[in-house]
Amino acid sequence: MSAFPSMEQQDMNPWIKRSLLSVVGLAALGAAGLALGAYLGDRKAARRIELPVAAVAIPGDAAALERGRYLFASRGCADCHGASGVGKAFIDGADGGLYAKAPNISPGPGSVVAGYRNEDWVRTVRHGVKPDGRPLFIMPSEDYNRLTDADLGALVAYVKQLPPAAGEAAQWRVPALVKTLYAAGVVKDAAEKIDHRLPPTPPLVEDGSAAHGAYVANGCIGCHGAQLSGGKIPGAPPDWPAAANLTSGSGSALARYASAPQFIAMLRSGKRPDGSSVSPVMPFASLAALSDADATALYGYLRGLAPVAAGNR
Repeated sequence: MSAFPSMEQQDMNPWIKRSLLSVVGLAALGAAGLALGAYLGDRKAARRIELPVAAVAIPGDAAALERGRYLFASRGCADCHGASGVGKAFIDGADGGLYAKAPNISPGPGSVVAGYRNEDWVRTVRHGVKPDGRPLFIMPSEDYNRLTDADLGALVAYVKQLPPAAGEAAQWRVPALVKTLYAAGVVKDAAEKIDHRLPPTPPLVEDGSAAHGAYVANGCIGCHGAQLSGGKIPGAPPDWPAAANLTSGSGSALARYASAPQFIAMLRSGKRPDGSSVSPVMPFASLAALSDADATALYGYLRGLAPVAAGNR
């Protein structure tokens, strides 16, 4: 067999070369675009947000601390920061994907809140903005923005008295594509998702009313969207399923639950009435901690929502 190319091979070589050059050129352009997007994402994350806030009272009585403990356990704080507040990894994308580990918020060594003033807690928890004015990248402050002043104060009081534990600041691995989407506004940081002009919820009577249910449902916004209609969660790992539609619109998950006890059983067990498992992405550790009163009010509120088509976050 000849070691030299045939006439047909010689004729094809220029075409192959041009194709390869085109692929390489597109790859180079894509890499350059991602590099630029990552740079713009980093610059956006470093911006400063002027946001005057008023401090809330931080109580110290036993009833307030118990309320703070309940909120910490049932509103998702422990899902990211751990029961001790020392912080844990809550997103770990495979193959170099998004990785996020929450910081230590206990009073121990390495705590990121050691120097917080009362207004710094308000700025961070309610508005998604660090004390130095930079936005928090992953912090569901939209879930906490409408907390009453009393509940925010109780939550902070509980965190401040956690047993000191050694930890560190938040740890991140953000892929260039996610940074590019962030720069383009497709993925938003905590501060971008909030209407900072909204006042906190006024003092609330937990009586099972629609207002009570809506207050609990604020904790669902981060994943299910402001309209609670679900859909893919922007910036989440690609293997995460779309959040369920919690309204009565197309694809509603509420159709599976004919009664509040069925709904509450799912929150406690992670199982639907037919025995199938709900995605473990759902924060069942927190949902299981919801009181029967809060869970029942949440169910009633969701059942009464106007229909919104799935995915219209």
